[in-house]
Amino acid sequence: MRPPATAQRIGIVDVMRIVIPVAALALYAAITFLGGQAIKDQPPLWLSLVVFPILFATVIAAVVSAEEIAHEIGEPFGTLVLTISVTVIEVALIMAIMLEDKGNPTLARDTVFAVVMIVANGLVGICMLAGGLRYYQQDFESKGANVYLAVLTALSMLTMVLPNFTVSSAGPVLTSSQLIFVSIITLLLYALFLYIQTVRHTEFFKVEIEDDDTGKKGHGLRIRAPILLVASLLAVVLLSKTFTASLQGILTQLGAPEPFLGFLVALLILSPEGITAVRAARMNELQRSINLALGSSLATIGMTVPAVAVITIFTGKDLILGLGSESMVLLFLTLLVSVYTFGTGRTNILFGFLHLIIFATYIFLIFVP
Repeated sequence: MRPPATAQRIGIVDVMRIVIPVAALALYAAITFLGGQAIKDQPPLWLSLVVFPILFATVIAAVVSAEEIAHEIGEPFGTLVLTISVTVIEVALIMAIMLEDKGNPTLARDTVFAVVMIVANGLVGICMLAGGLRYYQQDFESKGANVYLAVLTALSMLTMVLPNFTVSSAGPVLTSSQLIFVSIITLLLYALFLYIQTVRHTEFFKVEIEDDDTGKKGHGLRIRAPILLVASLLAVVLLSKTFTASLQGILTQLGAPEPFLGFLVALLILSPEGITAVRAARMNELQRSINLALGSSLATIGMTVPAVAVITIFTGKDLILGLGSESMVLLFLTLLVSVYTFGTGRTNILFGFLHLIIFATYIFLIFVP
């Protein structure tokens, strides 16, 4: 009786993955053709309560489809599909707010920094704590983790710390030429990392799975999953303006600090991938958790910053990339602790708890800077 139950469960998941993007696209069509631009720019509360769960479900549907593709093509390309999908969602949400009349010059910085803090401290800490409690100690490939950490250090310093010390323009901003240069070297560095991950040194990032699940492949999933992934990502991109306008309006009424918006955007896009990473750690696949977590942070900086830079240059919008002093301290502390965390290739609950302490400090300073 087990096979029929499994087939039924998979069938329900497949139906939901089709229904959710269709519902999201239908909602966007209704807002556009019935509500007009005013509703999209300033949606009422009841519409916000409808958009939130549908958009969240669509994000999950997109990540589930990306996971299916990842399972089919294997590592390290599978993780790459997941991280790129998440980055597309993030860029869409950031662009939706930046292109508004008022805009938010610090949103890109706040969101990128939130992704780094959530991933490198919150997600890594939960994975190491959950895996350590269950398996005492867990091993991973330190060479791959160190590659992630080295690139993350360079990207975060160039994009979020360097703008505080340039003198060609006033304030923690970059001039157009500086922004173009930083965007180019950011893309080049991320492209080189992808070459190392997928071609040159794939052995640094491969996941060793004991169970033989090769028999699960080859059931026509490669054709269906990409279509569902594209449909889900398209729905997220189209609904992003309504979502961000709703969220920004609610937070303004509540008097929440501006960095909290970036935190919520990052939390939304990372939550499905974060669940996958925690599940992998609990199945003693810490390497896969690290690939997902640190890969997300690299993709966020490597792809989001250049995309936002293009918008800034062509629209003339203000863009503040430099972090505040307390955020720089947290970033330095995160990178320093990560050197010890990923240096030995073996971890335990102490490292997980340490990263969670830093993450808790980051959340506290959002409200009490």
